[in-house]
Amino acid sequence: MNVTVEIDDKSYELNVPEAMLLEGVEFFDKMDKDMNCGWQMSRWWVPDPDQNQRCQIVADKLLTAMQQENNDFALLMAAYILRNKPATRCIRINIDGEIQGNEFLDD
Repeated sequence: MNVTVEIDDKSYELNVPEAMLLEGVEFFDKMDKDMNCGWQMSRWWVPDPDQNQRCQIVADKLLTAMQQENNDFALLMAAYILRNKPATRCIRINIDGEIQGNEFLDD
């Protein structure tokens, strides 16, 4: 599956293998279990992040992976988002430090 990641004024195309969405289920479940305990989203503590907030958190991890050129982890984070928001074609990442500004656009 292809997804565009927009960071600042640049766009990146990620080709996420569909198999990764299935093969990563155990890892994704662990991520969800960690987020079930609550998460610091920028300046706010969110005790029970909803699906969109979880994807915003993961988009922040995607940004870090891309900045560190960790392509495998970036694909895994994109796979998490696509698994939970399958209509997503573009992930627009906010670089101002506000996780809540991360957006997911469909067709």
